[in-house]
Amino acid sequence: MLIIISIVFMVIGFVLSSRLKSKFRKYSEMPLQNGMSGAEVAAAMLRYNQIFDVKITQVDGELTDHYNPADKTVNLSYDVYHGRSVAAAAVAAHECGHAVQHATAYSYLQMRSSLVPVVNIAAGLQQYLFMFGLASMAFFKSPIFLIIALVSFGITALFSLVTLPVEFDASKRALVWLDGSGFARGAEHDGAKDALTWAAMTYVSAALAALLQFLYLLFTLLGSRD
Repeated sequence: MLIIISIVFMVIGFVLSSRLKSKFRKYSEMPLQNGMSGAEVAAAMLRYNQIFDVKITQVDGELTDHYNPADKTVNLSYDVYHGRSVAAAAVAAHECGHAVQHATAYSYLQMRSSLVPVVNIAAGLQQYLFMFGLASMAFFKSPIFLIIALVSFGITALFSLVTLPVEFDASKRALVWLDGSGFARGAEHDGAKDALTWAAMTYVSAALAALLQFLYLLFTLLGSRD
């Protein structure tokens, strides 16, 4: 059942990712009226929020944009860094939203950052723990590995759930600033909102998948004790 859940949400994730890329291409063709690039939009948003210790860099790949709180960098893909479109402005502003969260000690971002090292370990071990858990229950009637697997899946589920307010808040900050600053209003603002909404849906899907996997393990463990 756990494998089925993973496959179903893998398919959903693929569909959402494809839709997101389609939206990004659509709004990449909608020029920003002020003619500014994503990097320039990011710099303007950081200045507005009086953040002067964050560096804006270019990274390889498509939709690989992210904010790194460890070294305080807003990392933008080539199309976003150099793009002068609604899509580039939306993504750049969103990543700067994370920088604003960091500067203002946004609690959910702090929580997510503190979970990263533990999540990296848990994600690498959970599949093995699940297999050992089922084997130990079948042959030794011992739930120990299943309990450890449950904890591991619980950590990743918590991380995915905490990520949701972080991402939604960053998009909200981005859209409010784009509108208030006049960088994107009317149709441009609507396009930016549409693109960021689809980006958020990928996180919602991941969180739901992680939660269902955790609940399945929990019910499996409880059922084994009947």
